[in-house]
Amino acid sequence: MTEPKRLFFAIELPGPVREQIITWRAAHFAPEDGRPLASANLHLTLAFLGEVSPDKQQALSQLAGRIRQPGFTLKLDDAGQWLRSRVVWLGMRQPPRGLLQLANMLRAQAARSGCYQSPQPFHPHITLLRDASHAVAIPPPGFCWSFPVTEFSLYASSFERGRTRYSALQRWTLAE
Repeated sequence: MTEPKRLFFAIELPGPVREQIITWRAAHFAPEDGRPLASANLHLTLAFLGEVSPDKQQALSQLAGRIRQPGFTLKLDDAGQWLRSRVVWLGMRQPPRGLLQLANMLRAQAARSGCYQSPQPFHPHITLLRDASHAVAIPPPGFCWSFPVTEFSLYASSFERGRTRYSALQRWTLAE
């Protein structure tokens, strides 16, 4: 029998946006501010699923494939820090309705399928730093990355050779 996988639904950042964010992060945060996420791991989580069996993964994939929703534009123009979870994040002041709808549908499907769902409300963000054990200086407003979202993916998280790796297992296109 195949082992359960640690899964989540997410939006992948376009390569050029991801590289611009990495450059911006390096210019605004010091090494002692926290552990930066690898460039390839930057994403916006829509629904964390936890450990999922192959059967449940197949059912969730079928449900995700039934979602019919238009794409939307993400405008990353906010940043902050959660001291309790020791995370520095990049997000948006006004999340688009399409993003909130997509996340709510995926989170509801996951909950109905018996997958773990965080009791925390959905706060769309991209984790920039982990293990931020002290308050860091958040850059003032004025930064902004904007890009169209035309698909979402199911990712697996694995820990290999001392590193966390995220790999896309399946992708779904949002309607035009």
